[in-house]
Order: sequence, then structure tokens, then C-alpha cells
Amino acid sequence: MLKGLGGLGDMAKMMKAAQGLQEKMAQLQEDLEKITVTGESGAGLVKATATAKGELTGLEIDPSIFVASEKEVVEDLILAAIKDAQQKASARGQAEMAKLTDGMGLPAGMKLPF
Repeated sequence: MLKGLGGLGDMAKMMKAAQGLQEKMAQLQEDLEKITVTGESGAGLVKATATAKGELTGLEIDPSIFVASEKEVVEDLILAAIKDAQQKASARGQAEMAKLTDGMGLPAGMKLPF
């Protein structure tokens, strides 16, 4: 009958899949705000907690490191713990995104908006 319109069904299917992906992405964004990771430095003397989106939510410092002469060491430990938490947050976010995109036929390494 209307052979020239045969591709419209595929287009509708593709649009539905895109809408589904958009909904899953929105849910993933909410989930990433709830997932937390903890970065550490100084063998656990300083711990930084962040969401999987990278937002710092907590900082725990062992009081034993508060020595006036060690101020620079303490500052370095705090920065190291924060950087560790941010790196773990980034890795966790990428892992969660990979779970979402697995099986969708997207090219490996394709960057989706975050």
C-alpha cells in the first residue's frame, strides 16, 4: 500500500526509545544525588564524603592531627581527602551511567550529558 511510509514506524520506535532514555537519565541524576562515596587520606585520619555527582557533603578530621606546627600537613591531608572523594564520585557516576547505557547499542565511550 504506502511503501514510502514504512520508515515512519521505525521513527516512532526511535522517538519512544529516546523518551525512555530521557526518563532514565532524569532518574539517574536523582540517584546520583543520593549515592555517597568517601575519600580518605593519612590512613583514614581525614575523610571527605561526597555525592556521586561530586558535591562535598561531609568532612571528618581525627583530632589527633591538630598540632599547630603541622598546619600545612593537615591542610594537605584535607585537600587529598577531598580530591580522593571527587575522583571516587566521578568513577561512580561513570559506572552508573554505563549501567544505564549498556545494551542500548550506543558506541563505547559515547559521552551523554551529565
